[in-house]
Amino acid sequence: MGVSRISRDPFDQLPDSLLLCIFNKLHDIKALGRCAVVSRRFNSVVLQAEEVVVKVDCVISTEESNLSMKGKSLLTSLFKVLVGSLVKPLHALQQLLTCKKSILPEVSHHSPGEVLKNFKGVRHLKIELPGGELGLNNGIVMKWRAEFGSTLESCVILAASSLIKRDGDDGSVIKCADSCNVNGENSLSVQDGNGSIPESFFTNGGLKLRVVWTISSLIAASARHYLLQQIILDHPTLESLTLADADGQGTLSMSKQQLVDFRDKPIAASASSNRTQVPALNIRLWYAPFLDLPGGSAMEGATLVAIRPSDHLAKKDSEAFLTNAFEEPFNNAAGSLVRGRTYLLEMNSF
Repeated sequence: MGVSRISRDPFDQLPDSLLLCIFNKLHDIKALGRCAVVSRRFNSVVLQAEEVVVKVDCVISTEESNLSMKGKSLLTSLFKVLVGSLVKPLHALQQLLTCKKSILPEVSHHSPGEVLKNFKGVRHLKIELPGGELGLNNGIVMKWRAEFGSTLESCVILAASSLIKRDGDDGSVIKCADSCNVNGENSLSVQDGNGSIPESFFTNGGLKLRVVWTISSLIAASARHYLLQQIILDHPTLESLTLADADGQGTLSMSKQQLVDFRDKPIAASASSNRTQVPALNIRLWYAPFLDLPGGSAMEGATLVAIRPSDHLAKKDSEAFLTNAFEEPFNNAAGSLVRGRTYLLEMNSF
């Protein structure tokens, strides 16, 4: 009798539905994989998990250069094309978009698609890359969040030339990310009373640099979207999908309806690289030469960009929509910027 009690597995007393609830709390694909090899029953239940997180440990490129160098070379190429050349903006954009370099290389020897192939009931999936695609230099801060269906539906970008720390007593700068004066932007300048952008922003390359940031973020987002095709088709049960990176640089998200749209409408691939074609866009931009943040930090050259396709019905993005795209302290920065003057731009499909 005593031997029988000791040898009996307490998990045998738990119904499969309760086991599934436990496994859904684990999320991590590696932890679920370890559970799957415990027993045949565990293996059967684990593969029914509805909430899964896949963390990609490393990204292996098929080219000689690594991911970081690709990001750096991309930003350098963008800067040379859009800032260094004295050509018309449309001609510069054409040069940029004929670049053949891949933004996001093949994921790894064990891609998320291969790891997930036996999971048939996944409803909520998050994939986390080891780092952002863009190797940013000179202390540049960039955050973006994009939503896709079969194509881009919205994108919010928050960026700054540098993020600095201030002494709580006298306000003096005690730490500055690499450079407190990037591309000629004056760290001591402030917006005038009506929130307009200073003239120097247009003459010292500030606007062109923001175009670089915007295009590079859109290319990174559309490359991620393109990589998700097979995963979405292989998992018809998906209701939400997020593709982020450990650096917190960019996040791509798809809701249940957006996933339905993706399956119903074939995506338009870019002719120049392995990414989804970006449609013609309406862009709203806010800018502050210097922006104080809670906790004694500040952003230099703070920029907020809201992007929607041109063929969507005109929609004024709410402050909540723009600020909720980011976490502290960057949501405060977005909230401060959106209350300033708005500048409108347009961009052709690429």
